[in-house]
Amino acid sequence: MNRPDLTPSSSEDSIRSWDFAALTDAGRVRSNNEDAIAFDASLGLAILADGMGGYNGGEVASGMAIALLQASFGRWLAHAGVDAHVRAIKRALQAGTDEANAAILEAGVANMQLQGMGTTLVLGAFGPQRVVVGHIGDSRCYRLRAGRLDLLTRDHSLLQEQLDAGLITLAQAAQSPHRNLVTRALGIEASVDLEMHDHEAQVGDLYLFCSDGLSEMVSDGEICTLLLQNCDLSQKALLLVAAANDNGGRDNISVVLARAAGDELVRAQG
Repeated sequence: MNRPDLTPSSSEDSIRSWDFAALTDAGRVRSNNEDAIAFDASLGLAILADGMGGYNGGEVASGMAIALLQASFGRWLAHAGVDAHVRAIKRALQAGTDEANAAILEAGVANMQLQGMGTTLVLGAFGPQRVVVGHIGDSRCYRLRAGRLDLLTRDHSLLQEQLDAGLITLAQAAQSPHRNLVTRALGIEASVDLEMHDHEAQVGDLYLFCSDGLSEMVSDGEICTLLLQNCDLSQKALLLVAAANDNGGRDNISVVLARAAGDELVRAQG
């Protein structure tokens, strides 16, 4: 199955496939689910969006973001081919983000009930050597590698700005009433930058995209413990969502998992 080739690698044990799993849940408190998730193994693309806005605006914004970005990246990949490099991948993802941002903003202007809607975004383009991760807002990307969990994104939020400026401590942040105030979102202003970074891919890497319904309810340590469980990706997703609900489930909970498989795993699955 063809996927974008995100620049050469010196690793002899190259990645032969990316396995995906995803799950979203309304949680224990909210009646509707404003999160949206998607992955396309043929494109090596995974996307998660956490919508916001009154009426059904959040659901509309996140759904639009997912659909438009999938379509945009698919069209681009069909033209560019699987040998595209990191710079081209990033340009394509920003172009798709620009398209989705304009469409969401226009829909909010055209429909008063949707005015002010927007969405966070975290996405990844997964290739055999590199992974490009982009995000807007406070939806996150973690990577589990050799038993260590690393947060690869930095929240675009008022809380993160306060922490960076030394205005509050981590303990104070945990009790802050401003935990959900994002400083960057899709569909709110005329332009928005998709913050992107690329990472070397290694066989065995496990990437987690999540909405704040998971990261606010489950500690990084507990997330790591659950990801290390000896079970398949779909079961790991179930364990993560269940943990967030067990801890209160105060928000919608969404997770997308992507795991890099090498020759040995591919032969075992074949």
